[in-house]
Amino acid sequence: MKAKTKPRSQKLLLLLTLGASALLIGGGAVTYWLVSRQGRLSVMPVGANVVPQDALMVVSVSTEPSQWERLRSFGTPRSQAAFDQNLAQLRDRFLTSKGLDFQRDVQPWVGKEVTLAFLSPQLGVSVPAPSQPALPANPEPTVMVLPIANPAKAKEILDQSSATKTGRWSVRKYKAVDVREMLGTPAQSVSIAALDTQLVVATTPKAIDRAIDTYKGGKALSGTPGYGNALEQIKAEQSLGSVYVNIPALVNSSSANSNRPVPSQGLMNQLQQNQGLAATATIEPDGIQFKTIWWLTPNSKQRFEGRNTAKIMPSRLPAETLRMASGGDLKQFWQEFTQGASSSLVRYIFPQGLLSNPEKLRQGVKSSVGLDLDQDLLNWMQGEFAIALIPSPQKSSSPSPTSLVFMVQSNDRRSAEKTLKQLDEVMASKYTFKVEDAKVEGQSVVNWSLPTGDISVTHGWLDGDVAFLSLNLGASAAPSFLPKPANSLAENEAFRKTTKTTLEQNNGHFFMDVDRALSLNNFFPLLQLPPMNRMVLEATKSIGVTSAVTSDRTTRYDIFVTLQKGNQPGVLPSPSASPSGGASPLPLPSASPSP
Repeated sequence: MKAKTKPRSQKLLLLLTLGASALLIGGGAVTYWLVSRQGRLSVMPVGANVVPQDALMVVSVSTEPSQWERLRSFGTPRSQAAFDQNLAQLRDRFLTSKGLDFQRDVQPWVGKEVTLAFLSPQLGVSVPAPSQPALPANPEPTVMVLPIANPAKAKEILDQSSATKTGRWSVRKYKAVDVREMLGTPAQSVSIAALDTQLVVATTPKAIDRAIDTYKGGKALSGTPGYGNALEQIKAEQSLGSVYVNIPALVNSSSANSNRPVPSQGLMNQLQQNQGLAATATIEPDGIQFKTIWWLTPNSKQRFEGRNTAKIMPSRLPAETLRMASGGDLKQFWQEFTQGASSSLVRYIFPQGLLSNPEKLRQGVKSSVGLDLDQDLLNWMQGEFAIALIPSPQKSSSPSPTSLVFMVQSNDRRSAEKTLKQLDEVMASKYTFKVEDAKVEGQSVVNWSLPTGDISVTHGWLDGDVAFLSLNLGASAAPSFLPKPANSLAENEAFRKTTKTTLEQNNGHFFMDVDRALSLNNFFPLLQLPPMNRMVLEATKSIGVTSAVTSDRTTRYDIFVTLQKGNQPGVLPSPSASPSGGASPLPLPSASPSP
């Protein structure tokens, strides 16, 4: 049964977060039973001269069987069984149902990688203006490019296969290329053409025509501004695959093909300054390494100006930190966020979120505590910062004994002290907190507490120039990092493993100890993770991200996902149904194809 299409906005959110990683793996699963041959990926993926430049997303996947065996070896018994079942269903859909056997009919001739490109649902349809209503949702036309490494063998095998001798197919010519088609429901339609040694399969006639147009000289993926340079920065030996997201095209298509309000022209103009997001994935002994890059268009007025100066925050947080995010300069980060292309993406993805409207956040700070966010707070926050979730070191009656800790290196302690004093006064007079001086591990701090005792706040200083504020649910976590951690996060093996990188300098980290977080009762709701199910989370041990600004138009994110070691992969489930026949008589090239 065909899966229900997710809302377009949810798809975009998954693509622009770690969900992109999940999408890469999911897309690769489609090709697991279609391809199998050794070889490393080149910088440009197979089919880069066939895939149209305005494709929404492009996924290229290695065909080496051992890569997929290694991926199947990760996880819990439950997640492994679910993954194997998904692979079996894809095998049945793409091979078994068409009378094909992988080892017999495909393995001897297919090339070293395959590429899947997802085109706009509005292919051949005019996209409405921002003032006009959106078009109804349609599935994306898809183009798959399979390189034929051995044309003679392919012709020999498939000419004799029962799958090539049945089915109702028609043949037409488009720009001197033979196109074979079987048209029916959207799930059954298929168009196939051979372009030299590349077999191109599309789900709609218009999609195969676009691929042929591109091959004949149209604008191709290979000519996308900045694409080749971006792939050079993230290339990896023996990678599992790569993914490219065409941000402006995806946003434009999503806006035209969903029921959400169409963005204003001003917001659309900002979104168009983002060119793309690309990533490569490599299977490592302990998990998956992703190298990701985000870049702007050549004519973008925006610039990435962040400095790669982040160094100290992991050493100031305790080793038991469950989740953290850090950066190099909070004031600069805020300025770039409110003025740059990144803010437009957040506003589009989270139209109702607090950060989607920086002005509302400013107003909220002003109305709640009477301070100017930019002048009274960010002006003295021109240094490294971190936000972390730390378990309380003592037993507590709170159902979730944790502290949300904010640290920032100050460039002006005098102004900071003045602002913190104002906050103390507001908390005491307006919100009836009890404000009092205290000592923690010999260090002077200020505590805010409510009569109920279930929530408290602690703020103070570390080494003279790092201010901290800890919001506590239960006992305060301040003793775990005052005056310094007995064992720091920087020394934590999971943190070190997931934040390893080839980047010489960085602009901050993200880290989550998923394994430990899931083991804590009543803690899971606090994580606010993307909408992944618990079974997938249980297969994950930890996640780490290291970011760096590599130029004024590119930003790198190196991501490592540590996975649970699973059982040795076995045989996939048997086919769910007997072959139904009716497969394509593949339009294979001759043994010596003409250029």
